[in-house]
Amino acid sequence: MTLEIQLGIIVGYLILALAVGLVAYRMTDRTAEDFYLASRTFGTVVLLFTTFATLLSAFTFFAGPNVAYHEGPEWVLVMGLMDGIIFAILWYVIGYKQWLLGRQYDYVTLGEMLGDRFASRWLRGLVAGVSLVWLFPYVMLQQVGAGTALEALTEGALPYAVGAGLITAFMILYVVVAGMRGIAWTDTLQGAFMLVTTWVAMLWVLAVVGGPGAATAALEAEAAHHLALGSNHYTAQWMLSTAIVIGFGVAMFPQVNQRFFAAGSRTVLKRSFALWPILCVLLFVPSFMLGAWARGLDVTVPEGGNVLPAVLAEYTPVWFAALVIAGAMAAMMSSSDSMLLSGSSYFTRDLYRPTLGFFDRDVSERREDLIARGGVVVFATAAFAASLFNPATLFELGDAAFSGFAQLALPVMVALYWRKTTRAGITAGILSSQLFYLSSLFVAAVPATYGGWTAGLVGMGIGLVATVGVSLVTSPAADERRSIYFDGLRAD
Repeated sequence: MTLEIQLGIIVGYLILALAVGLVAYRMTDRTAEDFYLASRTFGTVVLLFTTFATLLSAFTFFAGPNVAYHEGPEWVLVMGLMDGIIFAILWYVIGYKQWLLGRQYDYVTLGEMLGDRFASRWLRGLVAGVSLVWLFPYVMLQQVGAGTALEALTEGALPYAVGAGLITAFMILYVVVAGMRGIAWTDTLQGAFMLVTTWVAMLWVLAVVGGPGAATAALEAEAAHHLALGSNHYTAQWMLSTAIVIGFGVAMFPQVNQRFFAAGSRTVLKRSFALWPILCVLLFVPSFMLGAWARGLDVTVPEGGNVLPAVLAEYTPVWFAALVIAGAMAAMMSSSDSMLLSGSSYFTRDLYRPTLGFFDRDVSERREDLIARGGVVVFATAAFAASLFNPATLFELGDAAFSGFAQLALPVMVALYWRKTTRAGITAGILSSQLFYLSSLFVAAVPATYGGWTAGLVGMGIGLVATVGVSLVTSPAADERRSIYFDGLRAD
C-alpha cells in the first residue's frame, strides 16, 4: 500500500500541473511570440516565479544537498547568497538591455538578437548550436534526478529507468500541448509549492530530532570540520569560480535568457531582479541545511544515491515524503519543459529557418510548428536514452552545463555595450572559449583547474580577451548594424 500511496501522490501532482497547462493552452494565441514569450506580458510575480521554478531542478534538490552532505553547508554561500546576487546583477545588466531590444525589434531568441546586429546567419546558428549542446546534459540531469529519486523513495520497487521515463513522458506531453503561458502558470504554482514544502520538511525533521541545536551537535560529533568555514573542497578560488560561472551560466540558459524578453514593463524587471536574491536564500537554506545535518543523523544514504529522499523517508511520513518528491519532480519537469520549449525555438528560428528554410521558401508556419514539436520529442528521447547510462553525477552534469553556457556571457555583454565589437570579434570570443572549455572536459592534457580556479572561469577570460582583441584588430563588416544596440532604445 505504501508504494501505491507514493505513486498516487506523485502522478496526481504531475497530472494537476498538466491540467493547469492545458487550461493555459486554450488561451494561447497561435503566434510564435505568444507561444514562446506569452506575448511579452509577464507581471512581477509570474516573471519572478517562472524564472525561479525554471531553475528549480535536480541540481537544486538533489545535487546541492548531496554536496552539503559530503563537503559541508558552505554550499549555501555559493548558491544561496553569492550566486543569487551575481545573477540579480546580470538580470539587470544583460536582461534589461535585451528587453529593450526585444520590444524594439521583436526578437524571440538570443541568436536572433546577435544575428541581426552582426548580419550573420553563421553567428546566429553558432549561438543556437552551442546552446543546444549544453542544454542536452541539463535536460538529462532532470531525468537522472527523477529516476534516482523515485528509486530511493520506493526503496528500489520502482526502477531508475521508470522514474526517468515518467518525467520524460510528462515533459514531452506538456511542451507539445502548451506554450510559455502554460509553463509560466505552472511554474508559479510549483515555485510557491516548493518553497513551502521545503521549509515544512526542514522544520519537520528538526522537530523529530530535537531542534537545530541537536542536529548541529550530531553533525559536529560526526564531521566537526563541516562547521568550520573553508576546507580542501571549499577553497576561496573554487567558491568564487563556481559562483561566478553558475551566475553567468544561468543568464545564458535559453529558458532563462528568453524570459528577459517576456517582461511586461521595466518596473517588472526591476522588481524581479531585486527580489531574486531573497528568493534564492529562502529556498536553498532549508534544502542544503537538510543535506548538511543529515551527515550527523542516523540516515542511510546508498552509494551514489541522493540525501534528500533518504532524510525524508527516515523522518517524515510516507505521504509527506512523496509529496515533497512529487513537487521536486514537478520542479524538474518545469525546468525541462522550459528548456525544451526554448530549445525548439532555437532550433526552428535560428537553425532551421535560416538554413534549411532557405531552400524551402514555401515553408509554412504549420510546417515549422510541426518541426518544432517533433524536435522536442527527438531531443527529450535522446536525453532519456543517454540518462539510462547514468554517465556522471548530478553535480558533474549540472556543472558542465553551467560552465558551458557561461562561455557565452562575456562576448554577449561586450556586444551589448561596446559599439566597436565586430562580427569577427564576437565569433572568435565564442569559439575560443567553447573550444577551451570542451578541451578541459575531454582532453587529458588540458587541466581542469589553474591554481585553484576552474577551467570554466578561465575559459570565460579567454572569451573576453578574444572578443575585445580581435575586435580591435578587425574592421566591421559592411552589413553590420552597429547602431541598433545603442540608438533609439526607449523603455516606454
